Amino acid sequence: MKNLLIDIGNSSFCKLAVSDGSSILSVCRLEKAELVSAVEKERDCGEIDIVCVSSVAHDNPVLEDRLRAVCGKVVVVDASTPMPMKVDYDTPGTLGADRIAAALGAAELFPGKDCLIFDFGTAITVDLVTSDRRFMGGNISPGLSLRLRALHEHTGRLPLVSPSAPVRMYGRNTAEAISNGAVLGIMFEVEKYIENNPQCRIIFTGGDSLFFAKKLKSPIFVTFNLVLKGLLKIAQLNNV
Repeated sequence: MKNLLIDIGNSSFCKLAVSDGSSILSVCRLEKAELVSAVEKERDCGEIDIVCVSSVAHDNPVLEDRLRAVCGKVVVVDASTPMPMKVDYDTPGTLGADRIAAALGAAELFPGKDCLIFDFGTAITVDLVTSDRRFMGGNISPGLSLRLRALHEHTGRLPLVSPSAPVRMYGRNTAEAISNGAVLGIMFEVEKYIENNPQCRIIFTGGDSLFFAKKLKSPIFVTFNLVLKGLLKIAQLNNV
């Protein structure tokens, strides 16, 4: 059995994973423009049973048609996709596929545990999935680079700075003040969520996850492929 798992985020990159149906064998990060050709290469190396896609980009029927030309079974994940998790959300049609797949991935990693999932990407999402596999919702705030860019682009004179680990609470120059404001603001935000959910297993994922995990004292599980782990399970259930 050969399944392909695709995680399309907000940046110009995406992830393509190859699965044998029970585990992930390989993961590559590539430009979105390279995705179809990469899938075609995988098809040339062996028949594909199912392609399972999580995408937070705008709907792309051309991409879906091209994927279906490579593999007849393509599942584009949304809240209505069959999965072993109940989505308890007032507007399921607006819920990002990445949040759904990450929550299911967390439930698979820590069965029987309440999980609080932090995804540090363009946006920071904080989502709760309960021990009985109910997605209870979550919150969305600007990610680290977005905060820094917003300060630069929406003010007259503040520079665009690169984030750095705070060496003191209050910046002694403008670049340090901006970096501290963004980094410490996120850390204080995350610490309060953790404090308010002592029963939860804390999971960090996304591009900035390791940066923040190193700065917090709480026990944290870091994984860079949580969405793919959720897609793996969805592919298993929908490959019929």
